[in-house]
Formats: sequence, C-alpha cells, structure tokens
Amino acid sequence: MHYSIKKTIFVLFVASIFYQYSNFSLAAGNDSSENYMDSYSEGKKIVLRANKLEKKNKIEKANKLYTKALEKFEQSYKTDRNNPDVLNYLGFTLRKIGKFDEAEKFYNAGLKIKPDHSGINEYLGELYVQTNRLGLAKERLEVLKNCNCEEYQELKKVIESK
Repeated sequence: MHYSIKKTIFVLFVASIFYQYSNFSLAAGNDSSENYMDSYSEGKKIVLRANKLEKKNKIEKANKLYTKALEKFEQSYKTDRNNPDVLNYLGFTLRKIGKFDEAEKFYNAGLKIKPDHSGINEYLGELYVQTNRLGLAKERLEVLKNCNCEEYQELKKVIESK
C-alpha cells in the first residue's frame, strides 16, 4: 500500500510538471504571433521616423533607421512569407538604403500574391524611376490608374519630375 501511494504521488508530480511545461509551450507559441505583429508595427513606426528625417535631409540618420526597420520586417517575414504588406515594407526599406535588386525581388513577390497592391505598385514604380526604367514605371502607374488612390498621384508626380 505504501508503495502505491508513492507511485501515485510520483505520477501526479510528473503530470503536473508536464502540464506546466505544455502551458509554457503553448504560451510561447502564441507569443511568436505577437512578436510577428510587434515587429511589423515597430518597423512601421521606425519607417515613419526615418521618413521625417529624410524630409529634413538627414539622410545618414534616416538610413540607419531604415536599416533598423528592415531588421523588424525581416523578423516578420520569418513568420509570414506570404504577406504582401510585409513584402512591401521589405522592398521599401531595402530600396531606401540603396539595395535595389533585393528590393525589386520583394516587390515582385508581393505582386505575385496581390497584383493590385497599391503600395507595392507605387514603390516598385519609384524604384524603376530611380534605376532609369521609366517605361516600367509607367506600367506600374497604369496599374494604379483606376484605383482613385494617393499612390497613383505620388507615382505620377515622381515620373513627371524625371
């Protein structure tokens, strides 16, 4: 009888440890999706700060922030490789720091998922202008023509200023 009680206590002890560990694992699993959203949101906030610095012609400081934002979007990309918004921001930050080839790959990956994504179309058009491919930029503008969106006007302005 004494042996049976010890065995029962041992089994309950092991079961309670397993239960605590499994709850910890589940919490960690939920945490990764929160980290994904946190990284994405933090990246967007950093981009806004970098844009303000860029408008003040503080390019070096802006580039440091774009690089920091890029790291945040790369963290999000590890969790969700098929989110066109994440792909857009990866392309955007890479373009801003001068990595045009890499940026173009992310923009194109985003367009494969969502061909009418207004942000990607605008920013890819801007990349084409920056890399002297005006014909391709005009193709992106044509995609945006009927969207009645700010992105159309922004890209049109960039193309016309070239």
